[in-house]
Amino acid sequence: MKSRAAKSRETTVTDPALVKRAVKAAALGNAMEWFDFGVYSYIAVTLGKVFFPSGNPTAQLLSTFGAFAAAFLVRPLGGMVFGPLGDRVGRQKVLALTMIMMAAGTFAIGLIPSYATIGVGAPILLLVARLVQGFSTGGEYAGASTFIAEYAPDKRRGFLGSWLEFGTLAGYIGGAGLVTVMTALLSADDLTSWGWRIPFLIAGPMGIIGLYLRLRLEETPAFAAEVEKAETHRPKVPLREMITGQWRALLLCVGLVLVFNVTDYMLLSYMPSYLTGQLHYDETHGLLVVLGVMALMMIVQPFAGALTDRVGRRPVIATGCAGFLLLSVPALLLIREGSLLAVALGMGALGLLLVCFTAAMPSALPALFPTKVRYGSLSIGFNVSVSLFGGTTPLAVTALIGATGNMMMPAYYMMAAAVIGGFAVWRMAESAGRPLPGSAPSVAG
Repeated sequence: MKSRAAKSRETTVTDPALVKRAVKAAALGNAMEWFDFGVYSYIAVTLGKVFFPSGNPTAQLLSTFGAFAAAFLVRPLGGMVFGPLGDRVGRQKVLALTMIMMAAGTFAIGLIPSYATIGVGAPILLLVARLVQGFSTGGEYAGASTFIAEYAPDKRRGFLGSWLEFGTLAGYIGGAGLVTVMTALLSADDLTSWGWRIPFLIAGPMGIIGLYLRLRLEETPAFAAEVEKAETHRPKVPLREMITGQWRALLLCVGLVLVFNVTDYMLLSYMPSYLTGQLHYDETHGLLVVLGVMALMMIVQPFAGALTDRVGRRPVIATGCAGFLLLSVPALLLIREGSLLAVALGMGALGLLLVCFTAAMPSALPALFPTKVRYGSLSIGFNVSVSLFGGTTPLAVTALIGATGNMMMPAYYMMAAAVIGGFAVWRMAESAGRPLPGSAPSVAG
């Protein structure tokens, strides 16, 4: 039998102050990403006028969203670069780099001259800035969730990980809310001439603060132990090994991320357009309902994260899948009824179901992979799934409604995603309260 001292040496004792700093630094990067998402989505009409030729508002809007969608195309490439790099040189260094790139890309958009000033150079520069943002985002979520998971004590990993998505919601509310306030306070001419730049320029100071927080952090205990175990500089793990060597975990990751992101993008990105474009709902009321749902999700998020530590990740994720399978149609029927109360109830129900994923996934996904390939494999699986299924959700649902004329397509799409997610959660192992694969047990100091 091992001595108590030996057991102590094999257990990581976390510093609560350091863990808190790690959570703040990781969540801020996610907040920045979704701040930009909220700003870009809700100021898209103005950006179309600024960066693309005048004369056709529809073409301007499509071009603006085309530049927005381009970021999704390079996310998997960013994941394939930053993920393996994070497994080789460390999580902290790569997260600092992604923070710099993300802030620089967003800040640069605020500095680009208009189409009227430099012509075709304006949309080209916008596209370049969006590609920089998308490339850096490819290493952001997987790195941030890995960072928190490897710092957190085993019994509090769900609660601490849930703050990552708290940052997501806070960033989106901040971005969309700022655009709403500016639209109310500024004239259309002022918004088009200079006002639209303000939200993007705010990314500069936010990025400096985030970079400062991330540079102050030490490397995660799990990664430090992996380096010590190797006794030399970390050997490079081939990209092929991160894929073929982890194929089962990667498939589970893709399935879990699919249901997580399809429902996320459906609720937060597509539903405002569905309310205004398909149901002819008042735009301001639609936006306020979505912001209210996100505020509700923020309140519930930490409690749901703590719940995953008590009952497990699998039951919480399975509840979300079952809820979307059974309640998507009733919720959408409520939304289609059209009254403010009915829309709020339908959207609120979907938002609370989504919390089952936002609270559990930041701790469940890193636990699918061992330490030596965690950042790389998670980056690849997460970004491939987001690019193929999550980011395409608004486009796919719009096309399905156009092809079939069936206004219930959003519900059917979420139900199909729930079936795939349910199969993935059935095949995954429970990770709550247990050490991460390849890591020593971790307890609070």
